[in-house]
Amino acid sequence: MNAGGGTTSSAADGIEATLRDLWTSRPRRPRRGRKCAGVAAAIGNRYAIDPVVVRVALVVAAFVGGAGILAYLLGWLLFPEEGDEVSPVESLLGRGRSSTSHTLTIVLCIALIPVASGTLGMGMHGGGFVGFVLLAVGLYLLHRSRGHENRPVTPASGSGTSAHAGQARANGDALYDPYAAGTESHSSESAATGVARSPESWDPLGGSPFGWEFAEQDAAEPEPATGAPRGRTRVGLVTTGAMLLIAGAGTALGLAGYPWFSAQHIVGLALAVVGLGLLAGALFGGGRGLIALAVPLSVAGLALTAIPGHDLYWGSWGNIDATPATAAQVQQRYESTAGNVTLDLTRLSGTDPVRTEVRNVMGNTTVTVPENADVRFSCSSAVGTVDCLGYHRDGFGSETSGTIESEDPDSDRLITLDLHSTLGTVEVRRG
Repeated sequence: MNAGGGTTSSAADGIEATLRDLWTSRPRRPRRGRKCAGVAAAIGNRYAIDPVVVRVALVVAAFVGGAGILAYLLGWLLFPEEGDEVSPVESLLGRGRSSTSHTLTIVLCIALIPVASGTLGMGMHGGGFVGFVLLAVGLYLLHRSRGHENRPVTPASGSGTSAHAGQARANGDALYDPYAAGTESHSSESAATGVARSPESWDPLGGSPFGWEFAEQDAAEPEPATGAPRGRTRVGLVTTGAMLLIAGAGTALGLAGYPWFSAQHIVGLALAVVGLGLLAGALFGGGRGLIALAVPLSVAGLALTAIPGHDLYWGSWGNIDATPATAAQVQQRYESTAGNVTLDLTRLSGTDPVRTEVRNVMGNTTVTVPENADVRFSCSSAVGTVDCLGYHRDGFGSETSGTIESEDPDSDRLITLDLHSTLGTVEVRRG
């Protein structure tokens, strides 16, 4: 119970004290050993972990709604640089000196607005918000477990102790003299005589030795404290096993017909598991080998999500060759994960309309239509060539669509084709 009769929450007090100490002992961005602004190196040096782990965590989080980019910009603005009194934002508000120019600080603040809006705009329903919360919780847990290590020393404002001492002598101010106050012998002598001793009465040079300046009297910088070596952990092994289990389960569900479990989502789930493993390794030690998994997964995730408007579909492995004889034999959808799709519609009997769709991840797609049929087509290839009844496109994001009528005036068959390929050639021709 407190004095006012209410109750206090020790847990809340502990969180508040940790956050306050986290702010006052923020990491300082080093001038050496950094790749950009030094945010990852600052966190690594502050909490005695490998900065590479921090960089990988930020890169991984960058693919989760831009959470890593937002965290890096905030670190750049809120972490002081080595030798600075305050952070760039505090310097912009006139609270101290920072080597970061006000112009750059304003530019970073402006860039922070769209990044924060895109990352946090969807709230708890967005991956960016969740990723940013995970990074914040990770930093909090790091400080709880390793906040006592490598605590930075804030440089005093001004030009140093000697400058203050010289200014005091120039103004005639009294200098601190431990021999005039605080020792038993001098205190007793002052009490006996009733007169405080001045420096001239015991110093032939007429000055306190604590005001002297020696060129060779450079204080040695204390070596940063390092944590005790930790034993080997199984973070890497457990994380790899969990990643393989989740990726395998996602692949099985995708093949079973659950459309959400596409290749992009499965890679994202695997990357999230590796990111959690890196965070656990930073807290408990170990897990450096997970970087070898995070890098290729990040590249694969970037490659899969950088192609707008194209999803990867699960289907058969190998070539698909189909030559239906009637409209009823034409499947509504042909899907292939890897292989060529060849669809020959020249042997169709009757005049019933035909509609079909082809989804091919890796491989060529070729559809041959009758000479006496009207064709309505939509063809696209994320990476490859599109050549559909004379409409030709090449390169990234190639797509074309149109309707080509037959030269036969008696034609009354309409064939509608919707053809998509992620990597390969899409072709429609008459035969």
